[in-house]
Amino acid sequence: MIQKDLYKKKGNDFMTKQFAKDAFGWGFILWLIGYALGILLFTVVPLSLVGWIIMPIGTIITIWVLVKKIKADSFRYFALLAVIWALIAVVFDYFFLVKVFKPEDGYYKLDVYLYYTLTFVLPLIVGWRKKKNQRKF
Repeated sequence: MIQKDLYKKKGNDFMTKQFAKDAFGWGFILWLIGYALGILLFTVVPLSLVGWIIMPIGTIITIWVLVKKIKADSFRYFALLAVIWALIAVVFDYFFLVKVFKPEDGYYKLDVYLYYTLTFVLPLIVGWRKKKNQRKF
């Protein structure tokens, strides 16, 4: 009983159904948006520009999700989101882009590394800002 109560306390909400939805649901949806945009843009834009066009769109959507849809207030929650979202991005890119399409000139270039970095850093920044703003009130 005591252990179950620990997960209900504020700040320990990382083991809930909501966390699973935020981490795996939103992580997959955000990845899928980028994947779908990449498939669409692939037909009309030079391959070297696809990632650079998706990046600002994906960044805006990710920030919107973090600010409007993720209701957590602990930095730890956002740190775990960062890890899981980055893992989803790396693993799914490998299996659904690198393995499936086998790009001739390779897939991993500056835009991809920046995308992975943003996927990890944006939840940390938003989580830090939410925690900082919470202390002011």
